[in-house]
Amino acid sequence: WFEEWEDSLSRFRLDSELSRLNRTFDQPTAVSDAFWDVFQTALWADEFSEGLVTPTVLDAMLDAGYDRSFDDLPREQFGWMISAPENHPLSTVVADPEHKTITLPQGVHLDFGGVAKGWAAHQAVERLLEFGPCLVNAGGDIAVSGPRLDGSAWEIGVSNPFEADSDFDVLHVKRGGVASSGRDRRNWKHNGRLHHHIINPNTGLPVETDVLRVTVVAPTVMEAEAAAKTAFILGRDKGLAWIEAHPSFAGMMIMESGEVFISRSMMEYSQGVSHAIAK
Repeated sequence: WFEEWEDSLSRFRLDSELSRLNRTFDQPTAVSDAFWDVFQTALWADEFSEGLVTPTVLDAMLDAGYDRSFDDLPREQFGWMISAPENHPLSTVVADPEHKTITLPQGVHLDFGGVAKGWAAHQAVERLLEFGPCLVNAGGDIAVSGPRLDGSAWEIGVSNPFEADSDFDVLHVKRGGVASSGRDRRNWKHNGRLHHHIINPNTGLPVETDVLRVTVVAPTVMEAEAAAKTAFILGRDKGLAWIEAHPSFAGMMIMESGEVFISRSMMEYSQGVSHAIAK
């Protein structure tokens, strides 16, 4: 299943459905059912986050140096100066639901990195449900179908950004989704300055923040993925307030200083360090 979705949705595969669409401008292009579903998820995330989680940031990511799979990305880059590309709102993309076609205007390219992993984890859980309770982890975006067979919660480790191969905390989740967004793993240096892959669409540049990582528990993994990225872009105060404004979400924010800030709802899931240092 994941190989099939990669063939459709990955910008790192030159022959993927997404790559072919990104080479086509000003003409309707028919897309597969899966692609159309992910595009609808991206539309929802864009509206839900008020434009902060949008698939039209591909050019900005390329300009920042994220032009290949992260495993192949040089950790030290030199040369060009990074500048903010022109912002193209998602509303400039034309979608025809009757024929399932998408038309990209000149200069607009899509990337589904903000929604595709969560969507894939959710789809896999939906397909596996007939066999029993399940948890699917798609690169850190986690979908949970329901309690384990004995009725207990699943234990989900929140990796420690300061110490490799250890957990910062352990969440106990019976149903829903968990996702994290941060700059502690996907980062590289450009002309001696640290950059990362999370773009602020309002500036077209990597987000400048002292937030290291945000982890969110939500009713679905797609909501968790979009919420974690939104809160990260908003920063500590606005991000936590935004999470608190959504009663069905729970959030944990780890700062560069090592401080931890959590929403009130996170106390329901957190079993470890954040209980002692909740803000």
